[in-house]
Amino acid sequence: MVCTQYSHLSNAQGRVTLLFLDSLTASLPAEPPDLHLVHQRIKDNVEVLQDFRVKREAGRARQEYLALLRQDLAAYYSYSDFLLKKLMELFPLPEALINRGVNLDPLGKWSKTGLVVYDSSVPIGATPEYLAGHYMLQGASSLLPVMALAPQENERILDMCCAPGGKTSYIAQLMKNTGVILANDSSAERLRSVVGNLHRLGVTNAVLSHCDGRQFPKVLGGFDRVLLDAPCSGTGVISKDPAVKTNKDERDVLRCAHLQKELILSAIDSVNAASETGGYIVYCTCSIMVEENEWVVDYALKKRNVRLVPTGLDFGKEGFTRFKDRRFHPSLKSTRRFYPHTHNMDGFFIAKLKKFSNAIPKMQKDEESTVETASPASAPEVAAEPQLKRKKLERLKVTTGQKKQQQPPSKGGSVQRHKRPSPRRLGARPPARKQHRVHRNRQ
Repeated sequence: MVCTQYSHLSNAQGRVTLLFLDSLTASLPAEPPDLHLVHQRIKDNVEVLQDFRVKREAGRARQEYLALLRQDLAAYYSYSDFLLKKLMELFPLPEALINRGVNLDPLGKWSKTGLVVYDSSVPIGATPEYLAGHYMLQGASSLLPVMALAPQENERILDMCCAPGGKTSYIAQLMKNTGVILANDSSAERLRSVVGNLHRLGVTNAVLSHCDGRQFPKVLGGFDRVLLDAPCSGTGVISKDPAVKTNKDERDVLRCAHLQKELILSAIDSVNAASETGGYIVYCTCSIMVEENEWVVDYALKKRNVRLVPTGLDFGKEGFTRFKDRRFHPSLKSTRRFYPHTHNMDGFFIAKLKKFSNAIPKMQKDEESTVETASPASAPEVAAEPQLKRKKLERLKVTTGQKKQQQPPSKGGSVQRHKRPSPRRLGARPPARKQHRVHRNRQ
């Protein structure tokens, strides 16, 4: 039996180097282990595994470190290799993926379930573990909205734009398959992927619907919580879709912002403010544009009885309270922005709203049928036409009224008609009269 040993070295950069001596110790007789040295090796090995990408030894795989750790744990705690291997198999997913040649690490301290994959020698979306529903492939930023939503067991939750189902499945996991999740999407084609993912992952508390999100709460309302991952310009995921760099213009951003305003009002109206456990709305986009984020949330604060609350995420940058010549509600500081160059994930925006009344505030007459045209994040240019027509009509009424006031009174009136002053009274010479010659026809 080959006993693999290593000694502990630390270089100037702070890396822990594990020196493997397989060939040297193959012919040496077995000796009782030094428990103090074994304990130190366990600590060093765990330190390397916690930050494997930075502290690993060049040319060594994670599987070798795990084998060394299992061997030292068995020696230090007097376990058989068989039993210790069984105990370590209580964490099957990372171990199974590592054994298949996947280089991965825990996502971070903020997530207990996420794993980040650096590279893989096998298709990560075609492993038996994937087909068995052990994990879901999605961006790290997709976990954040669900964490901000903080779903509770036995609640009624609406995922308004659910495709492809990653957030829906995470909600079901946190709810432990209790309560009801209404997973809705306006695209029938994208709903097919939601059906496949939910079946594969074993989600049993979800109901799927194919509706326009703006039709809520006419379709169904009274939810405890609503997650709105709104359609957007995708400026936060340029690394996944480089075409965004060239095929998006201002009109596309404004069109998305107009749709987002309609969706966020529908999401708020679908929540029951009297819910004992909820009454929350989480609005998020994979865009970094202010027009699609802060302006939309600020618009919702003016139109509905909601207020912003902390997202519960202890990292990320604060949202804007002022941008260029715009001023937003001070509570927008509680929103969170994530950038690829800062947080090593897709660009993302998250806001959490608390609804405190089901009553809809009365809007002014000028705001009943149109969206504010003063905001660049409002509807496209076509949406401003009714208001322009209204202004023209008001000007026409004012002009007509002025003409009516200038009309002369009737003959029986007491007000005399003002005559035009004579040029002679003003000291001016009257214009000469034209002489008209009349020619008679001679017969």
